[in-house]
Amino acid sequence: MTTIPTLTTQRLTLRAPRLTDFDAYAGFRASDRAHFVGGPNTDIQAWGQFIGLAGQWTIRGYGRWIVADRETDAPLGVVGLLYPIGWPEPEIAWSMFAAAEGRGLAHEAALAARCYAYGTAGWTTAISLIDPANTRSTALAGRLGCHPDGTYQHAIFGAMQIWRHPAPAQGLAP
Repeated sequence: MTTIPTLTTQRLTLRAPRLTDFDAYAGFRASDRAHFVGGPNTDIQAWGQFIGLAGQWTIRGYGRWIVADRETDAPLGVVGLLYPIGWPEPEIAWSMFAAAEGRGLAHEAALAARCYAYGTAGWTTAISLIDPANTRSTALAGRLGCHPDGTYQHAIFGAMQIWRHPAPAQGLAP
């Protein structure tokens, strides 16, 4: 059994999903906010996706964390390392719940995830696939120092922009 590591930042804890996180996760997946990640979804669909958060850690040895408020432990989003079948390269992915919007938390969590990817996981490169209409995510990619690096035609999501993260030596400072 794989142990999902816990990361901490100034305001956040990136940790394994817990059953108590499911309602917040399902609420996000049912909302229009999930449009760019295949939603809105039913609770049954969200449950399969939620369980998959832990499953990728077991299969790949890395994955996505629940982003929680460091003081209250309230779930605020999902951020981490993702490499589904058919993806062009490993990805640093983020989805934040409505309560986390506009506070710089996605940036803080994504930096911690990138530091883990390049340090602990030993990645030498990382991308983020972003729908061109997802202006919040493209703005975040820019703040993370990423640059556009072509497009990828996804079978379900259509044309997605590839945003290349800075090289490991440049991406280790959270």
